[in-house]
Amino acid sequence: MTATHCPYCSLQCGMTLVREGRAALAVQAWPEFPVNEGALCRKGWSAAGLRGSRERLTSPLVRDRETGELRTASWDEALDLVSSKVRSLQASYGADAVAVFGGGGLTNEKAYQLGKLARVALGTSQIDYNGRWCMSSAASAGNQAFGIDRGLPFPLADLERADVVVLVGSNLAETMPPAARHLDRLRARGGHVVVIDPRRTTTADRADTFLQPVPGTDLALALGLLHLVVAAGDVDEDYVAARTTGFDDVRRSVAVWWPERVERVTGVPVAELQALAALLGSSARASGKVLVLTARGAEQHSQGTDTVLAWINLTLALGMPGREGAGYGCLTGQGNGQGGREHGQKADQLPGYRMIDDPAAREHVARVWGVPATSLPGKGRSAYELLDSLGTDGGAKALLVFGSNIVVSAPNATQVTSRLESLDLLVVADIVMSETAAMADVVLPVTQWAEETGTMTNLEGRVILRQQAVTPPDGVRSDLEVMAGLASRLGSAGVFSEVPEEVFAELALASAGGRADYAGITYDRIRAEHGVFWPCPTADHPGTPRLFASSFATADGRARCVAVEHRGAAEVPCEDFPVHLTTGRVLAQYQSGAQTRRIKDLPDTGPFVEMHPMLADRIGAHDGDLVVVATRRGELKAPARVVSTIRPDTVFVPFHWVGANRLTNDALDPSSRMPEFKVCAAAVRT
Repeated sequence: MTATHCPYCSLQCGMTLVREGRAALAVQAWPEFPVNEGALCRKGWSAAGLRGSRERLTSPLVRDRETGELRTASWDEALDLVSSKVRSLQASYGADAVAVFGGGGLTNEKAYQLGKLARVALGTSQIDYNGRWCMSSAASAGNQAFGIDRGLPFPLADLERADVVVLVGSNLAETMPPAARHLDRLRARGGHVVVIDPRRTTTADRADTFLQPVPGTDLALALGLLHLVVAAGDVDEDYVAARTTGFDDVRRSVAVWWPERVERVTGVPVAELQALAALLGSSARASGKVLVLTARGAEQHSQGTDTVLAWINLTLALGMPGREGAGYGCLTGQGNGQGGREHGQKADQLPGYRMIDDPAAREHVARVWGVPATSLPGKGRSAYELLDSLGTDGGAKALLVFGSNIVVSAPNATQVTSRLESLDLLVVADIVMSETAAMADVVLPVTQWAEETGTMTNLEGRVILRQQAVTPPDGVRSDLEVMAGLASRLGSAGVFSEVPEEVFAELALASAGGRADYAGITYDRIRAEHGVFWPCPTADHPGTPRLFASSFATADGRARCVAVEHRGAAEVPCEDFPVHLTTGRVLAQYQSGAQTRRIKDLPDTGPFVEMHPMLADRIGAHDGDLVVVATRRGELKAPARVVSTIRPDTVFVPFHWVGANRLTNDALDPSSRMPEFKVCAAAVRT
């Protein structure tokens, strides 16, 4: 029996794995782990279903130049081919001719070593990851407002201690079901749950208040609520004066967002807006326990950073951040969405959440890596910009992909797929033949979660340890082994270990003194304490479950209130594309579906188009009929699901299958470089 963690979302629920026979694994509860207390969703209970699957990759594959078909190859042949092609392309076009693309599901060790591989062994600045499409807007806002980015600056269980919890763009009950019990417990003790979403989801069904704004207007809604809080005299003036800067500018900026204007923009009736503002104000005065959580519905926009800043401004005005059971938090999505962005696989970052253009940060990390700071490249392109430049003049000619299925997950996916096709070399490390792996010149079979050890950092900033339960199939190597093998063949000056615990110890040194400081965390501590919260700078430091109690992580210890303005979506409905399209998840699937679509115990119904009966009547569609959703970028044909729980001006498509992201808009947030996945103009027809 092995204590470990679920391979899916950012809860990183604890579970135990029990071997049954030579290959099979059974999932059992781990009640002692505090995040989920033994509870799991259906994805967690079936997580071992990929073990022994016929679809597992167990041998490197190389595309035959004559036939275009993939054939099996030895590891030496595959890695020799990759390193030879990399050297040739860099000799012709420079170091940035090779790019690296990572994932928010990689362990901390892998994310760290991937950034090191790019900057030391490859010498390229061109590295980013799919977490840019998940957490970057909340991260950008958190850094601006608080001086630090940790999704939840408090333990998840603090939700139960609040009196009001506001969920903005989160379907918590379907995306991370074990966490929804905190909402139920809150309500059982008389607390109030508010859900803001264009769809009435299962989470909204468990709420006391439900607001249904037009997609892309969460920012205007936050501005309108703060306008009413100011007008009612519910601002905590003492807190604002003592613990923030910039609120006078914010106060002036929201003066024009009177309720009637907010209703015209958001579609939320004035009475509902006023009732929510009154609830927030009275609760803050009575107990000081109002908690706002944002998720992808609010963040995946070309104005996602400003949207999060507006909600943070509201919590600061009420005096919430730093109080137990109160404040602002972001519900991280991917399994290592937090740790994945802390240790160097982002274009602008080095380990410890250091910025790559900071000379002191470069010196510190270079010393750990044993290379001159001057040898480290500078800031590269963000995820979508990196992919969109592939194969162009000045863009990379080769791409190494670890832990991401770009063909399904990228916005404007048809354009991105064409860029992948233009490469001289595409290398994909994966556990199955994903849609992206199927395009590759070289496919490298790597271990899955139960076959390896490594740390993850969950949505609370709790560093946890996944422990190996079984040996991997013959012919499969870990990502760390792949990286070490490539680095060795490229003549790297740095040392690349294949042992996860050794890599983590080096990560701890590299992160020491950074914003995400892991220096005092070890595998033994994680095992003994059921996870350790960062920052944890020394071995005798207890870790930091709650941030901001006495100060924020800014130079003067004060939070920054940042005035923002609503611009609206980059693309609005028109005569040719008259409705809003929004995308999201369903309970049984995860991310691009590369794993979950291959597990027989999880229903795979394929994509669908959710629409209101009024819209269905208008286009002559009935439930189950095939309909076509079209945007300026492409089309998708799928069955209609006619429901009364979505706005009549909006359609919803889940993104776990090829198709949804052929429709989505690649407009980018100017700060986070987050694409606008969550809203674009669309047309629907039969």
